[in-house]
Amino acid sequence: MTAPDVTGTPAGSQQVPYGKQPQSGKRRRLHPAWIVAGVAFLALVGAAGFRAAPGVLMVPLQQEFGWSTTVLSLAVSINLVLFGLTAPFAAALMERFGIRKVTSLALCLIGLGSALTVLVNQSWQILLTWGFLIGLGTGSMALVFAATIANTWFAKSRGLVIGILTAGSAAGQLVFLPFIAALAQDPGWRGASLLIAAGALAVVPLVLRWLRNSPADVGVLPYGAQELEAKAVDAGTNPAAAGQPGEAATKDSANAAVRALQVLKRAAKVRTFWALAAGFAICGATTNGLIGTHFIPSAHDHGMPETTAAGLLAVVGIFDIVGTIASGWLTDRFNPKVLLAVYYQFRGIGLLVLPLLLGSSVEPSMIIFVVVYGLDWVATVPPTAAICRSVFGADGSVVFGWVFAAHQLGAAAAALAAGFIRDATGHYNYAWMGAAAMCTVAAVISATIRKDAAKKEPVVVAP
Repeated sequence: MTAPDVTGTPAGSQQVPYGKQPQSGKRRRLHPAWIVAGVAFLALVGAAGFRAAPGVLMVPLQQEFGWSTTVLSLAVSINLVLFGLTAPFAAALMERFGIRKVTSLALCLIGLGSALTVLVNQSWQILLTWGFLIGLGTGSMALVFAATIANTWFAKSRGLVIGILTAGSAAGQLVFLPFIAALAQDPGWRGASLLIAAGALAVVPLVLRWLRNSPADVGVLPYGAQELEAKAVDAGTNPAAAGQPGEAATKDSANAAVRALQVLKRAAKVRTFWALAAGFAICGATTNGLIGTHFIPSAHDHGMPETTAAGLLAVVGIFDIVGTIASGWLTDRFNPKVLLAVYYQFRGIGLLVLPLLLGSSVEPSMIIFVVVYGLDWVATVPPTAAICRSVFGADGSVVFGWVFAAHQLGAAAAALAAGFIRDATGHYNYAWMGAAAMCTVAAVISATIRKDAAKKEPVVVAP
């Protein structure tokens, strides 16, 4: 009996090339990439519970502790800043230590921060739990996680995959928001916090069991790589380049933080990076910063019950899933900069008319707003990630992390500014109008990204 070698293949037997299936062997019915994507989707759902919480819990916390809207907005702003600034480092950490470890730790931080919230009785404590702990956890599970999964495991259909994974956050809002709103009323906001903690921690066993770090872990190529390799051979190009597109080039980097900063230094020299960052900052301001944080309090100001307003945000989540997946499909087929310009302008129109739609009851016009805004909520993610990948190559996931950091900085600034405007004027009207104007700016910036940016600007790759 021949002894197996270190790969588990009997000595002297014919070895199958990496990622290939033998002609006579049983073919895989489902590529492992789709299993990984499914677990990643569930992880994003579990991590998204807190995204639905601030708008619902803000009024109950004010009623119990007497804290101002500005104080609670500050807690959300700290969360959003860390949510953004952690993302590029998380992308580098995933390359260095693996997706599974970083994701599991992030979910545990979210669960811990949410569970500890039930013990708060001072305003600084809500800054620690909502802001610091949950901010670090959600930042490590930010949308850069979706880009990392897509770039590592998929050689084709990446836009669609990013759209599906990004919809996981919307699905989390859809799943958690009605329950959080109901629990916030009876038995109270502490029960809602515990629900968020349970949702995050419930996904950890699935991540540890099924979320693989790379196709090499299970002996396959990224999904679609063989097809691209065959096309490359037919076209006379380098099949090796086609066979492993998008894999992280620096998994063995000694220091993930240094890598993230080096990527930022390189990206900062490219004009497209700043255009994407500016547009995404406005995107964050008009989603997480304003609607996600202040829509329910604003509706409450107009006499609408909190549970009704929370139900409207849940509808946003439903159509966000549809819109983001559709955006991923469109990104694989159309110019992403045009898509971005259209998305931002439609969002601006919606925000401009929102103050006219808010009232004590839900009118058909509000339903139309919710549907349109839901379709547009994070539809910007697939085209933005696609431009990052095409311009920055192997650095694309980390660059997207920095662009997403700008998204969250914009969200943090808008959340705090809107809270200040509400305390100063007694309403949110100026916040909605200012956000509408910013969306027009984002549309113009996106439209002016050069169509041939990937050809004229240098493709930045890790040394």
